[in-house]
Amino acid sequence: MKNRLDLPISEVKGIGEKLQAHLNELGLFSINDLLFYFPFRYDSYEVKPLTELAHEEKATIEGQLTSDPVVQFYGKKKSRLTMTLQVEQFAVKAVMFNRAFAKKQLSAGDTVTITGKWDQHRLQITVSNYKKGAAEDQEPIQPVYTLKESITLVTLRKVIKEALEEYLEDVREILPQDKVLSYKLPERRQAVEQMHYPKTRTMLKHSKRRFIYEEFLLFQLKMQLLRKLQRELTTGNAQNYHNDRLTEFVQSLPFELTGAQKRALSEILKDMKNPYRMNRLLQGDVGSGKTAVAAIALYASITTGRQAALMVPTEILAEQHADSLKEMFGERIRIVLLTGSVKGKRRKEILQDIKEHKADLIIGTHALIQDEVDFQQLGFVIVDEQHRFGVNQRRTLRDKGLHPDVLFMTATPIPRTLAITAFGDMDVSVIDEMPAGRKPVETYWVKGQLTEKVLAFIQKQIRLGHQAYVICPLIEESDQLDIQNAIDLYNQLAQVFEPDIIVGLMHGRLTNEEKEEVMQSFAANRVQVLVSTTVVEVGVNVPNATVMVIHDAERFGLSQLHQLRGRVGRGSEQSYCILLADPKGDVGKERMRIMTETTDGFELSEQDLKLRGPGDFFGRKQSGLPEFKVGDMVHDYRALETARQDAAQIISEGLLETSEEYRMLKQMIEKDEHISGKVLD
Repeated sequence: MKNRLDLPISEVKGIGEKLQAHLNELGLFSINDLLFYFPFRYDSYEVKPLTELAHEEKATIEGQLTSDPVVQFYGKKKSRLTMTLQVEQFAVKAVMFNRAFAKKQLSAGDTVTITGKWDQHRLQITVSNYKKGAAEDQEPIQPVYTLKESITLVTLRKVIKEALEEYLEDVREILPQDKVLSYKLPERRQAVEQMHYPKTRTMLKHSKRRFIYEEFLLFQLKMQLLRKLQRELTTGNAQNYHNDRLTEFVQSLPFELTGAQKRALSEILKDMKNPYRMNRLLQGDVGSGKTAVAAIALYASITTGRQAALMVPTEILAEQHADSLKEMFGERIRIVLLTGSVKGKRRKEILQDIKEHKADLIIGTHALIQDEVDFQQLGFVIVDEQHRFGVNQRRTLRDKGLHPDVLFMTATPIPRTLAITAFGDMDVSVIDEMPAGRKPVETYWVKGQLTEKVLAFIQKQIRLGHQAYVICPLIEESDQLDIQNAIDLYNQLAQVFEPDIIVGLMHGRLTNEEKEEVMQSFAANRVQVLVSTTVVEVGVNVPNATVMVIHDAERFGLSQLHQLRGRVGRGSEQSYCILLADPKGDVGKERMRIMTETTDGFELSEQDLKLRGPGDFFGRKQSGLPEFKVGDMVHDYRALETARQDAAQIISEGLLETSEEYRMLKQMIEKDEHISGKVLD
């Protein structure tokens, strides 16, 4: 039988062609869409005692007029109406602007309910809404929906109310009874009604709680099913690496692996041995030793006779990886570097070597995923700073080989809450321990701009043979933002430092070749002070740089500040990060305080989430984070964890296929076009 909730919204009484088109603009096409279009906030008309009202809050009061309202006119069409109400034992003054007509509607002795801004000191309310009569005659909590200009709140409330009256009985429970009972959730039909027209704040709270869990559970089930599908498509992918050769390589390294590195490595090696394709995220703070773990994993795959690839976002990073890995591996394997700047005869030779398996490890930028690159037998792929690559670029690389194991690496410490959500179809390994002997970067917050003291400090460090970064947020002067821009700053510093100290400039408007050239000069110490926008953020390794000065630091999030700070402190010398900031608000001040007190990226990322919310965390909307209607990944992280555990259990026990109680959940998931039918067959 066809579900009535799938009918078009035109079936709802009062929705004609024109209104239907306006509702379509809001993404509302079916009756189901309308019923599940929840308010983003609620106006409360609950009458509280005057003693409980906070100064300047939006409040509703009920009282009796002690005299007729008085109107004063001033200017063209401007008026001010004042009246006095007896509320409890108090005389309260009510002021209404530009609604002189109310004088005809109200008179002494009337009971009136008024909503407006409460002034506690003057016992006065500035009226936004008023109604003749007592408060209990109206709904205490009113829904407020997201709107477009073409539709009013009154109209939307009316059609949703109409839809609720006609179709609410068609809403079916989709959660299994044991979950509803054990989490004390209201049943679905009642929760839908309460989300739109809650009788009390408590009922609203429980209805929200129900939909937060439902949303997270559906999302996590989809993620786990995708993961199951990916695994089942890639059986026969076990890599039985050569244990003795691997042990010999690990023992040849000039350092001892930390406990966290060993743990991450064993998780990766275990994945490689199982018959499914690996899909793992390795996250670790700047300098935590991800590259060493990556090198060992790459080598493990190469000992099975397969090829391996390492893809990074920039050419200079590819070159640095190639240099450090050649040093690590010595003569054990054959490494080639393939980037956009390798051209002509040399490029042909490299492509031929890859095709004929004369190269074991191929390191490069996205040049690796172009059609001309023909791998012989690609067994293992590492994508570094994976959030810098588009999903399609990652998929192309993955699909070039025979379902290679894939390891994504990132130095952006992502809080566990976000990692399990944004990357729910991946396993996550974390390196949360720094190698021995690594000195934490000393961080200082300096109010204002570049002072003589800071300049003198930079000069002192350069005289000791070190180098410095100076970072600022924008390239050119912006009218809206009074920000020290990179070009001005470069000119200023060149005047102060040159000719003894050479200053370089880097920003996003330079071509890739120009950026590479600037970074090469800095890496080779031909440039001692590099003025840059945040393009310097990811990956580049200049162990000689010991000073990081960040201009207008309050304009950056904690995670970005931490990433920038991670550009220094890569050698054995003590390094410093100086935050130049004059934050106006509490959040900005809090951010500076946290930065000076902690160097733990994971702790910072948790704090950043609390201060900024998940949408901004990756700095871009296409971060791959799902958008939830009711749930908030940060605020409701406990529900997210619970939903993830429940989803894992449901999938592992095969309940979607075998249990009648889970039939509705299965149907909901099947509606999602991203989940292939194969998963649920």
